[in-house]
Amino acid sequence: MAGTIPMRALGCTGEQVSCLALGGFHIGVPNPAEAARIIHTAIDSGITFLDNAPEYHDGESERRMGMALAQDNARERVFLMSKNCAHDRRADTSMANLEESLRRLRTDHLDLWQIHEVTWPDDPDRIYAPGGAGEAMLQAKQQGKVRYVGFTGHKSPAIFRRMLDLAPDFPWDTMQMPINALDYHFNSFQREILPLADARGIGVIGMKSLAAGRLLQETDLTPHEAIAYALSQPVASLCVGIDSMAVLEQNLTIGRDFAPLPEEEQERIRTKAYPHGWDGRHERFKISYDFEGAEARREHGLPLQEAIAD
Repeated sequence: MAGTIPMRALGCTGEQVSCLALGGFHIGVPNPAEAARIIHTAIDSGITFLDNAPEYHDGESERRMGMALAQDNARERVFLMSKNCAHDRRADTSMANLEESLRRLRTDHLDLWQIHEVTWPDDPDRIYAPGGAGEAMLQAKQQGKVRYVGFTGHKSPAIFRRMLDLAPDFPWDTMQMPINALDYHFNSFQREILPLADARGIGVIGMKSLAAGRLLQETDLTPHEAIAYALSQPVASLCVGIDSMAVLEQNLTIGRDFAPLPEEEQERIRTKAYPHGWDGRHERFKISYDFEGAEARREHGLPLQEAIAD
């Protein structure tokens, strides 16, 4: 219907989700009242896919979202996702992590639970090991605490490929990954992983459509062009960071007006991005560990610092 946010199929799950997802990290940035206003306006406007993670602002993003969803039966109107942030990749800590998310989000189940930041070379082996996080994902699904499971990452297509190859029969429903015009030219999730996801019927959630802002800083591309490019790829939804009503209105306009870009327009955008994207220097989430959260840094012996937004 004209004037609404389009819906798309989430892989082979049978679910339809809004093509834009409300990013959880940025909900922790404005004051609580403004965050609640953003959440409710987004839902009322057709953005019904909500993202979150326990790591976002030490649980504050989940708490704010939970409070907003407790009002006016809003929980029943959304597809709610959060993440498994147990970076030791153990089943027991994963399940404890889930219970904390459910408590903060004030719900008895998640629609989607994804392993957060599969960005370390040993992550796949640890996840699939006996007693690993993979067991928790299946257990939570069997218990009805989550409906679908997936994993996220922004580091390397090779790590995603190993996640798929190491356990080819594991029933992943989704993957979340960077999709932007810079990504096309360096360690590209778009070129290397999207075809694998399509072949296996795994729903893809895009993120970092602005490359953490660098795409707009380094080129003359507009937010509309950058987001439209990402939405023109075979993704189920694109997670967008919204920390103000102004940004929400901008993204609602982009979503309502969206039509897939012709291939020649996509190529124009990629060509503009190439001089800034070929070596990865403006996708630092791929070539540094500055974007990893505190728990991941502790687990891997890195000094703590303020993580940069997903």
